[in-house]
Amino acid sequence: MDEKIKLGISACLMGQQVRWNGGHARDRYLTDILGQYVEYVPVCPEVGCGMGVPRETLRLVGDPDNPNLVTSKTNIDHTHRMTEWALKRVEELEKENLCGFVFKKNSPSSGLYRVPVRTSKGMPNKKGQGIFARVFTEHFPLIPVEEEGRLHDSKLRETFIEQIFSLMRWRQMLFKKKSMGNLVDFHTRHKLLIMSHSPSHYQMMGKRVAKGKALSMKDLFTQYESLLIEALRLKTTLKKNINVLQHIMGYFKKQLSPDEKQELLEIIEQYRQEHVPLIVPVTLLNHYIRKYKQAYLAQQIYLNPHPIALKLRNHV
Repeated sequence: MDEKIKLGISACLMGQQVRWNGGHARDRYLTDILGQYVEYVPVCPEVGCGMGVPRETLRLVGDPDNPNLVTSKTNIDHTHRMTEWALKRVEELEKENLCGFVFKKNSPSSGLYRVPVRTSKGMPNKKGQGIFARVFTEHFPLIPVEEEGRLHDSKLRETFIEQIFSLMRWRQMLFKKKSMGNLVDFHTRHKLLIMSHSPSHYQMMGKRVAKGKALSMKDLFTQYESLLIEALRLKTTLKKNINVLQHIMGYFKKQLSPDEKQELLEIIEQYRQEHVPLIVPVTLLNHYIRKYKQAYLAQQIYLNPHPIALKLRNHV
């Protein structure tokens, strides 16, 4: 990759000593592995809004859908302070052209999911969301977001990283020019990738492209981007991947020898039975694409959606 993807990230995950106790929560997968391909924009809401290090811990209290941010012992309410800062910070982040954000789990400012909220009954309700995380996701509804803890799940990690790489390619296309030609090219190259996430979304997106002249260029691209992100947020499945693999195989009807066809069928069956990971049939297909010079398939993003060194398709 010549260009690195810009990702926002909770600063403590980068190893910055900004946590309440002066420590950090460095995540080595994010810094050492994914970090080879991305440029991070660190954000610490607590320090950003003027709280010191070390500091009293914070917690969410009240209504899980609209909680207050208060200090754990002295009960000082920092909700307004954090919200005002967050609203300004997301406006500043518009200039960064972020393709995603990785948040710190369970954080009362940055947690995305199941953040504990202390209710009036005294029991923690794990349905909250951090104050900054809520402001960010409302301001950037189409930017992929995830928590570092959930990224330890191989399927969630693959889904998130496919989103950020796809959004970067989309942004690169927009930088060139908003034209029907560029949109058709993008849609064509991403056909199989989108199908692996959601065949129904691919059909909807295809209809938008086919009837593109009936919409303004702005509306067409806005609708397409929304459907693209919506589709890629859905996980790929064994069934959907097999459908795509068989679709690819159909392009070799007149080229594969009987032995090659049998080998490919056996590999796909081994994948279906979860004996081998997805990278195995994909590698064999890439071999046949080069061998038989399949120009259409060679441009399909599905076959190389992200750096192979990330090993996202190596899990069974």
